This record gives sequence, C-alpha cells and structure tokens, in this order.
Amino acid sequence: MDTQQLQTFVALAEYRNFTKTADALFVAQSTVTNRIAELEREVGKQLFDRNKRKVTLSKEGEAFLFYAGRILELQSIGIQEVNSLKKYADTFRIGTTNTIYECYLFPVIKEYMETHPENAVKITIGHSGDLLQALQDNLLDVAYSYLPFYHAGFRCDVFAADELVLVTGYENTAYQNGITKEELLHSNYLYCNFALQEVGVFIRELFPPHYQFGFEIDNSTKLIPYLITFDGISFVPESLAAPYIEEKQLQRIMLKDFEAPRINCYMIRRNNTGMEKKFDNIDNHLV
Repeated sequence: MDTQQLQTFVALAEYRNFTKTADALFVAQSTVTNRIAELEREVGKQLFDRNKRKVTLSKEGEAFLFYAGRILELQSIGIQEVNSLKKYADTFRIGTTNTIYECYLFPVIKEYMETHPENAVKITIGHSGDLLQALQDNLLDVAYSYLPFYHAGFRCDVFAADELVLVTGYENTAYQNGITKEELLHSNYLYCNFALQEVGVFIRELFPPHYQFGFEIDNSTKLIPYLITFDGISFVPESLAAPYIEEKQLQRIMLKDFEAPRINCYMIRRNNTGMEKKFDNIDNHLV
C-alpha cells in the first residue's frame, strides 16, 4: 500500500468516475484502474461497487475512506514538520472553532507570533468534534473547543466563559420590551447549530421536536450579517455580539420568563512531560 494508491482511492471516492479521477490526477485511466485493483488486493476487500453507470463506495470502502484520509494527512504534516525544523525552533499546531478564534484567540496568537518569531504557528479552524479527533491523532498540539474532553492522557481546562445572548438587528423594534418563551416560538428565529452540549440542547428544547427553521447555518460568525440585514433573532455568544451592539448594528433582547446558560470554552492538550515543556513559552499567551 503506497501513497499513490491512497490518493487515487480518495480521488475516486470523490469523483465516482474513473475518467474524471484520471484527469484530476493527470494519469491514464488504466493507471487508476490498476492502483485501485492493487489496493483492493492488499486490503482484501472490494472498496467500490461498479456498474456501467456509476462507481460508488462499498460498505468496506466507506469505512476505509476515513483512515485513508488520515494517513495522507499525517504524511503531509510529517513532511511539513521535518522541513520546518530547518527554519523554526518549534511549531505549534493550534486547532480552534471559528467563533473561539474570532472572539478570543486572534489577538493572543498575533502577540505570540510577534514576540516569538523563532517559532512557527499552524492554525486549523473547524468544528469541535473534528478538532478533538485531530488532537487524538496527534495532528494538533492543542484544541480550543466548546466541547469538554475528559479522557486519560489529556488535560482539559476552561479557557473562557461567555454568556449566551439573544440578539436582533438594531432597527428591529418588535422586541424592545423583551420576549417570552411562547413568543420565541412565533418569531423569525435564525438557527445556528452550535453543536454545544448544554447550549445546543437548551436551544433545541425551546422549540418542538423536529421543528423546521426557515434558516439554518453552522457558523455563528457567519450568522451576524443575516441578523443585521433581516428582522430575525438568534442566540449568539456575548463576546461575538458585543462589538456589533456597541456599533448599533445589533441589539440585545431581554428574556422575560427564562434564562440562557453560560458557554464554556475549553483548551485541551496532551498531559505529558514533553508537551508541558513545549507549552512553557506559549501558556502565558493562550491560557
């Protein structure tokens, strides 16, 4: 099993067509066919179901796709790490959700880079679940997540606490006297899937099971322009809403007969001597 076989497998899983895969990889179609056949012999399973019309992943292929992607990602990171040693004393691989990055991390990472030019910083922005998986795969040194991670061998600390606030566009006058839970059900609620444990449950339970929202988005920072433009309302972290409230683009809505939970942001990293030493110089900035 080699890198070319895995790259070809991942590409064919994406394009679902041998000709398109060959074009994307700049090889002959027979090369794609041979690489997949050899990979299937090594794995011992048929990774694709083929017919005259289409190529689809088999059940075994779907399971193998995750690991093939991880192997290629680890290889890429390994090559980058080896090459970075020539120029930098160390490399810090930071994973964070977009909201945590926007609300907290940008200024401290910027300061760290200015004061420690000898070290490289690599930032990955993604969803909490993906970041925690990457941390376990040793693709990250630290992950900043809304989800806690209490596993043996890892240290999980509260990095910041935030309030969940209900906001709407500054020009919207419908909620100047606040809102009740009943009124919320009849509002133009713009749903953001925070994927947070207690916060996600809190928001979902405000609405009936299987409630269909007219608008959904999975990134709270991208939600802000819609709140400013339309007469919708939504819960967002206070630190995210604060500058827009100050600039009179958003306004906070008072909750009359219910309360919103606070949001904890967590910093998760490996709990070992080597990692503790690696973080000696960065702790003062990122903690």
